Amino acid sequence: MRKVGSGEGMANVGNEMKRRQLLMRMAAGFSGAVAVSAGLDPFSSFGRAALAAGEDLRFEHIYGETVLSKPAERVVSLGYNVHDALLALDVVPVGIRQWFGNQPYGVWPWAQSHLGDAKPQLISGEVSMEVVAGLQPDLIVAVGAGISKDEYDVLSQIAPVLMQPKDTPAYGTRWDILTRMVGKAVGKTELAEIRIAEVEAKFQAVRDAHPDWNRMTAVCAYNFGGETGAFIGSDTRATFLSELGFKPTAKILSLSETQGFYARLSPEDLSPLDADLLIWVSTTDKVPDIQSLPLRKTLRAHAEGREVFAGEVMAAALSFGSILSLPYALDALKDDIALALDGDPKTPVASSTAAGLAP
Repeated sequence: MRKVGSGEGMANVGNEMKRRQLLMRMAAGFSGAVAVSAGLDPFSSFGRAALAAGEDLRFEHIYGETVLSKPAERVVSLGYNVHDALLALDVVPVGIRQWFGNQPYGVWPWAQSHLGDAKPQLISGEVSMEVVAGLQPDLIVAVGAGISKDEYDVLSQIAPVLMQPKDTPAYGTRWDILTRMVGKAVGKTELAEIRIAEVEAKFQAVRDAHPDWNRMTAVCAYNFGGETGAFIGSDTRATFLSELGFKPTAKILSLSETQGFYARLSPEDLSPLDADLLIWVSTTDKVPDIQSLPLRKTLRAHAEGREVFAGEVMAAALSFGSILSLPYALDALKDDIALALDGDPKTPVASSTAAGLAP
């Protein structure tokens, strides 16, 4: 998130305006080169008519509409988890946006086999228009990138840009919707449906094996920097639980959302977390802060051994919430979830025991 210091606000705003004006001029030149290389004059009526003819490659989104003249081949992935969907469809992006973690080319273990020997450009920090343009993409996927309308306008002069659908939070596009969108854009709609069906079948198999889960509550919680809270709403960690049939606790449902995907809790009242299943999500595998939470010991979920722990890699998989990361997380967590909910408080839950959270 970009912040402007109070003492430098006006200067920074002025510099930002100059930077954007320069980028607009640069991008205009790049867009002309891209269109000419495709055999189209972007400013001619023929060029516009050719684009408009691509009815099957028309995408409405939060910033308007994007039309592709043909399926994309050189794709820059600016959404933080978009590259997973592309890799699942055997499309290696020419550029990948770095989110978090020290992973090769920003690709985590669940997707690395799909990357192969490719070496995409890693884009870190703020989006560099110069870097994106230099990759000569014919599509930029910025679903879940958090870019502004101004940035969208600049990028659109480099190549067509896909954004999240209307009425969808910036980081709230479901994994299946994203996969279908990307599949359509790269001409792999059938493969996208196959991949989606495979993941849905995995979740269905687990639901069928545990029909009682749809009568239970579950919460994914965090403790970071002295703040404890729950992931809610359209957040991928919350929707992972709903994919398994679980419901949030009544108190979680009543909490107001702060940024659309998590809710802070009072340190004096952790009762909203007292679900049938409590999954602690942490970016590290050692969690003395969670171990030492005094009121955690008052939760029935703790006393009855119904806590599961998702450490660094599992937390990342749940955060990505992608067509590749969700089945990876499911395979790793489903047995611990079943053990936590077997009705016997003495049953050890491996992840919870390893993290020092067992009662």
